[in-house]
Amino acid sequence: MPQLTLPGTSEAHPIEACVFDAYGTLLDVHSALASVLQARAGQAGPAIDDARAKSLSILWRDKQLACSWLRSLMRHHADFASVTADALDFALSVHGLDGDPTLRAELLAAYDKLAPYPEVPGVLARLAEGGLPLAVLSNGTPAMLDAGLAHAGIAGSFTAILSIEEIGVFKPAPEVYSLATRHLGLAAPKILFLSSNGWDVHGAAAFGFTTIHVDRQASPPERLPGRPVHRLADLAPLPGLLGL
Repeated sequence: MPQLTLPGTSEAHPIEACVFDAYGTLLDVHSALASVLQARAGQAGPAIDDARAKSLSILWRDKQLACSWLRSLMRHHADFASVTADALDFALSVHGLDGDPTLRAELLAAYDKLAPYPEVPGVLARLAEGGLPLAVLSNGTPAMLDAGLAHAGIAGSFTAILSIEEIGVFKPAPEVYSLATRHLGLAAPKILFLSSNGWDVHGAAAFGFTTIHVDRQASPPERLPGRPVHRLADLAPLPGLLGL
């Protein structure tokens, strides 16, 4: 059984599976806009400079997450594809781009073809070679996850791809994290959960998972229940921490 050993401590956490968030952790959500703008380079259409593009992409993501939380609280579920489209409509309107339906369609199509972060395929391959079961636990719909992970070339790394659509409530509801314990047949502390989203890491830790915050944005710690056992700038060190 792999042991998670952290720098500066002799404490070891026995780990029997790794579970990953998808969006922002394995897949770069901001690559959607980047790929569309690259394809559009030199074509006619509204000019979108770098600052405007960055603002649009950030607002799209922020609104997507906010809508997921609010829908869960309101008990009015819509799947993540619908939430993603609604958030995009809001972001396009804020940036004066809601009159370009082609841009909207291109961005939504690009969300199913997000780029993986550079270290992700190699890290997953090393973990899988070490015999550690790997899973994804995501807000995404099964269709979104199947398309996105396949396009990124990493779908074959996982023994389970778990979507919140099975229960109809978004992270960080505890019921979401129980999907992993149930499907993997493991006690929560034996599962190492990794996410780039601080609120997701804290939600998983509060549920009982051993968690690592893959803090790609170098953000300050969240003031929420639960806490990660470690923080990483990306996933590259993970196999070494597990002795793989």
